[in-house]
Amino acid sequence: MSSFGSPGSSPYSGKPTPPQRGSFPLDHDGECKHVMTSYLNCIKKVKGMNDEACRELAKGYLTCRMDKNLMAKDEFRNLGFPEKPKEPEKGVKGELIW
Repeated sequence: MSSFGSPGSSPYSGKPTPPQRGSFPLDHDGECKHVMTSYLNCIKKVKGMNDEACRELAKGYLTCRMDKNLMAKDEFRNLGFPEKPKEPEKGVKGELIW
C-alpha cells in the first residue's frame, strides 16, 4: 500500500506565501468587532453570495480598520471595491445628441 497523499504521510515542504498587502495588526481590543460581526451575519444570511448589503458592511469594516490604524489607508478601488458605474444619460430612444 502506498501512503501517497494520506494525512500525516510526510511533513509539508511547500513555502508559505505572504499576504499581498503585507502584515497588519490584529484587532485585539475589538475596536471593529461590531462591524465585523454584522458583516459575518450578513454573509451567513445570504449564504455566501456577493450581496450589495454585505459589500457595504465590508467597506465599513475596512473603513473602521483604517480609522483605527489597524491597516494602511488605501482607496477602495485598490481593495476590490470598484467605483459604481455612472447612470446612463436619459433620453429618447433613437434620439441623437450632438
